[in-house]
Amino acid sequence: MTKKLLSLMLAMLMLTAPIATLAEGNEPVAITFWHSMSENAGVITEKAVQDFNETIGKEKNIVVTPVYQGKYSDSVTKMNSVLSAKSYDELPDVMNLDATGKVVYHASGVAYTVDDTLKDDPDYNLDDILEVARDNWNFSGVQLGLPFAASTTVMFYNKTLLDEAGAQPPETLADIAALKPLLPEQTADGTPLMVYAVLPNSPTLTNWLGQLGSYLVDQKNGSEAVATRLDCLENGALKTFLTEWQALYASGALTNAAGSSDAFVTGQLAIYTTSSSNVTSLLEKIDGAFEMGVGYYPKVNADASFGATVSGSCLVMFDKQDDARKAAAWELVKYLTSADVQAAFAAATGYTPVNKGASLVPAYQDLLAQHPQYGVSLQQMLETPRDMKSVTVGPSQDFYYAIQDNISTMLDEGWDVDEAVDILAEELNGLLTQYLQANQ
Repeated sequence: MTKKLLSLMLAMLMLTAPIATLAEGNEPVAITFWHSMSENAGVITEKAVQDFNETIGKEKNIVVTPVYQGKYSDSVTKMNSVLSAKSYDELPDVMNLDATGKVVYHASGVAYTVDDTLKDDPDYNLDDILEVARDNWNFSGVQLGLPFAASTTVMFYNKTLLDEAGAQPPETLADIAALKPLLPEQTADGTPLMVYAVLPNSPTLTNWLGQLGSYLVDQKNGSEAVATRLDCLENGALKTFLTEWQALYASGALTNAAGSSDAFVTGQLAIYTTSSSNVTSLLEKIDGAFEMGVGYYPKVNADASFGATVSGSCLVMFDKQDDARKAAAWELVKYLTSADVQAAFAAATGYTPVNKGASLVPAYQDLLAQHPQYGVSLQQMLETPRDMKSVTVGPSQDFYYAIQDNISTMLDEGWDVDEAVDILAEELNGLLTQYLQANQ
């Protein structure tokens, strides 16, 4: 199924664009594009760049060289090194950036933001891009870039297993707990069956706090300015989540470990929450062994709202002090976020198309009719409040592991919830303070 689907999506990228030439003369405007897309996503991304070169690039005299820079963390590390050395010539013209590089990019002094380019291209309609995905790349009132590989956390579940147990897909953490006595203790081959397995971290905790109407940190989860403190203490949101999490663990339905796609695919894990971008790979790996369901990210409790923050990556541009290169970079960004390219990219990967017109592309509509699992992430995004934002903090890696380690220890060592709140508050606020002191 996946190879046929990928071939179909690649064919969709064969677009034509009769447009005016960007640069006169024989020498094309050559720009570089750093990306972190691998596997199917890498194939479709490289194909999209090739098609750009053969259509828009040919008409406007642009040649784009795509360069795979490894994982997002590798790419951001390289960007940071180049910026620290002020070796700006080594920067790309366009970069596929994730949230860990957002603050540094904004402060780099060489950012060519979407706000900047709209001054030169006022006819571009920013409203064509899905608002909740677009807002994720707005920092301190500046639209840094446009979303490209947008995703959200959804719930994958073994529908066959639940149907055999007469159980409904869970909507809340308490519903997951209620599955424990309904599901078998072991799989058919005698392996212990896990109902749910996850270690909360900064993105997932942000999701659950957002459902409770709270941010993890101030400045609207660091989207308006650099975060300075936790914003989930006085309102009781952190305590509410930890109370529900502890109860889930006590029910026996929660395994205090990270869930894995391998465990889910082999039937050892009933509920698996992860990025919506995994739809294609999971369908391929399961290969009909059981029916895979996809549902909204589970709610903390019945009073919480459905929804999950938008994650993934965006496309940002750098100012190489060359107007022709900046114009060429913007042409590439517009192309990669166009309806047809986004429909093809989303269908080949499971990412959510960020262009509103993608849902009208016939091939994408056919895909949803055959595999409705692909449509859940977009439905959830449309129902997620725009002010429910992903978290951006300076000490992102330390923050991530401090949350993960302390919540895991709370369960292992039986901490009281109030004790856990105090420990998390002290460590996380300390990390924010240290970062501010070191970067003032």
